[in-house]
Amino acid sequence: MVVAPSGAGKSSLVNALLARDSAISLSVSCTTRPPRPGETDGREYHFVDVAEFQRRKANGEFLESAEVHGNFYATSRREIERRLDGDTDVLLEIDWQGARQVKALFPGAVGIFILPPSIDALDERLHKRGQDSAAVIKRRLLAAGSEIARAPEFDYIIVNQEFDVALAQLAAVVTATRLRYDAQAAQNHELFAQLGILPG
Repeated sequence: MVVAPSGAGKSSLVNALLARDSAISLSVSCTTRPPRPGETDGREYHFVDVAEFQRRKANGEFLESAEVHGNFYATSRREIERRLDGDTDVLLEIDWQGARQVKALFPGAVGIFILPPSIDALDERLHKRGQDSAAVIKRRLLAAGSEIARAPEFDYIIVNQEFDVALAQLAAVVTATRLRYDAQAAQNHELFAQLGILPG
């Protein structure tokens, strides 16, 4: 799970990671916010109206859900189950509320929090990307403090000051996660059985 306040560079880092590691599968979240210029339904998000979102939530279709900056976001339970059955690692790009819900269901899930180098840098990035109105940017900046306060809940912290360095660190976390005992035991079941070191 990758979490960050708006403007910290989360999406750019995730997209760059996906481009260099084909063994990672991104879970596409559902949202009620309108698409930004250049976004496509089913690629960045599954865009739905509030009524459809609430219907799906009432039917138990979401693994996690949260209201963020006045819009609803959620992860499809069915999509995660389908991706977990495959041969790829599943990456969720979500907010801290959703991450907390996922961690409760999957204690082994790894949480990564992306921090900006400063609040001023966050302000500059939000204005530079030109995707939101001044009112939305102000709301995102006001929310950033409470979002950043959740960073201690996560397993790894990456400060996105230099993009290439942050990307290398993100890739390193993925590598370390794949080398954990449970992951290696699942991938090398026959070897672990021969060596007598399968989990009990």
